[in-house]
Amino acid sequence: MEKRLPISAWLPTTIKEVRQRGWEQLDVILFSGDAYVDHPSFGVSAIGRLLEQMGLKVAIVPQPNWQDDLRDFKKLGVPRLFFGVSAGNMDSMVNHYTAHIRKRSNDAYTPGNRAGARPDYAATVYSCILKELYPDIPLVLGGVEASLRRLTHYDYWSDKLKSSVLADTGADMLVYGMGEEAIKQIVQEMESGKNIKELTSIPQTAFVSSDKPEIDQANSILLYAHEVCLKSKKKFANNFRFIEEESNKVFSRIIVQQVGDKYVIVNPGFSTPTEKQMDSYFDLPYTRLPHPKYNNKPPIPAFEMIKDSLNMHRGCFGGCSFCTISAHQGKFIASRSEDSILKELRQISAMPEFNGVITDLGGPSANMYKLKGIQQTICDSCKRPSCIFPKVCPNLDTNHKPMTRIYKKALEIPGIRKAFIGSGIRYDLFLDRPKKEAELGGHEEYVRQLVKNHVSGRLKVAPEHSSDEVLRVMRKPSFDTFVRMKEKFDQINKEAGKNQQIIPYFISSHPGSNVEDMADLAIRSKEQGYRLEQIQDFTPTPMTLATVMYYTGIDPYTGKKIYTANTLGRKKLQRTFFFWYKPENKKIIIDVLLKSHLGHLIGKLYGKDFRGGSVHSYKKRPQE
Repeated sequence: MEKRLPISAWLPTTIKEVRQRGWEQLDVILFSGDAYVDHPSFGVSAIGRLLEQMGLKVAIVPQPNWQDDLRDFKKLGVPRLFFGVSAGNMDSMVNHYTAHIRKRSNDAYTPGNRAGARPDYAATVYSCILKELYPDIPLVLGGVEASLRRLTHYDYWSDKLKSSVLADTGADMLVYGMGEEAIKQIVQEMESGKNIKELTSIPQTAFVSSDKPEIDQANSILLYAHEVCLKSKKKFANNFRFIEEESNKVFSRIIVQQVGDKYVIVNPGFSTPTEKQMDSYFDLPYTRLPHPKYNNKPPIPAFEMIKDSLNMHRGCFGGCSFCTISAHQGKFIASRSEDSILKELRQISAMPEFNGVITDLGGPSANMYKLKGIQQTICDSCKRPSCIFPKVCPNLDTNHKPMTRIYKKALEIPGIRKAFIGSGIRYDLFLDRPKKEAELGGHEEYVRQLVKNHVSGRLKVAPEHSSDEVLRVMRKPSFDTFVRMKEKFDQINKEAGKNQQIIPYFISSHPGSNVEDMADLAIRSKEQGYRLEQIQDFTPTPMTLATVMYYTGIDPYTGKKIYTANTLGRKKLQRTFFFWYKPENKKIIIDVLLKSHLGHLIGKLYGKDFRGGSVHSYKKRPQE
């Protein structure tokens, strides 16, 4: 019979669990939009375990009910230090709505995939409730939703610019990005007797000030005020360029933005975590299981997906224009030690329900572990948003040998039969590299080890589009690079006698993408033998370049206008091209190609003889 862990193995979630520990008052109470899963992939759990390690009495209130008498917000009393609030691992609006702004019927971070367990704009709703109930108790915001809404941002779901979430919530402080070091310093300063209003210089935090700070161009930058952005899309776009550049620098400046008669001040981030720091975050005593309160409830899909996986590193230097990773985790890679990774693998292999398969040895991009600049001084003065676009930086060390070594060692651990790579691969990091770099970096060995031993039958890659112009806007490599990756993949599979697939991800309606580009994507994916599965319609999310272009119609870096499919009708039409092979879409696509004077593409997509005729003999559907 399986021996269950005592409930004290988890952080408390009820007053009963608090009293069982003999505690009279908590030091910190954390509120989360997610169910409580004690796993390093769940942000609130990571912060809770860190606070626990610091000797604090900490509890978690997962998915509090905001629609009743608010008993969930009152049940644990008042913390000695502060309340912490997070919407969860996802922005609540992305969690709730599709790209076509339809309400989702599921929530992967809730037992049974049940929708409705958190409100829209959860970070704001939770914070406003706590500030209404306990106006004098310090409140610290964190998590993805707050992090990416720290300054004026476009909110797709309301179709308007919103000011900093700090202004909306009345929170005392916001921790952006991965918050371990900031939280540690906040606690240390408060324990020394300082009031939270005095904590104005902690890195990676933001706060609101009634006084205008002095602006020293060497150390700080003043953005256009929120009210100015409401009147000028161009100035909002200009703001974003500075925000992105500062977030990608080793030594960034303080960012200041006026909102009404107050000022939002965003301090520079901490340095990229060291290997020792990363190990300390991941080596905390996680049970790696949902709290026992969920024992008699349906599974939590997000947990089921990651329970047998682990993160090897944080950060991403890809700089994709539609991605928020660098704005939240940083551009520079923070890697764990090999010992820490192998230790966690052994822990997973000892779990009672482990089936012998590691589902992912990954990170934001699977093959960036340990990658960094060759000469740090060059990185110190760089503000490029991407280290690999438009070309791989000559100062980037693309050594894949440490990854290959861990992949091999994972398979040597007793109990582990397979170790797959579920995260996306940046194939431009090892394809077409100079011969000497490829040899030193072990690129050929890596890709062979990957394809032969670590693909679960399907390898995820993300070419995203086929049009070179759209890919330029996305900051992604040419589609031809993907074609070469597929050829390499097929070659190794054939040699190994395997029948595996490479599964490409694509995006429709991205800024810069028009009907002709989508037709090209349909044609080129058809030529590669694909009927696409892994696709998505571009969803504008706060603090990405692509979202700024979607809202403004301007490229912030060039000032030039850029086409955007900015209506639901246009977005649906672009998505239709993914499914060109479905009979119900054929007539729609042919009509729009003829209307767009692109009839010459019809034959490439459907052959010369479609519907029994030719391009010239085809009769268009009467326009309504």
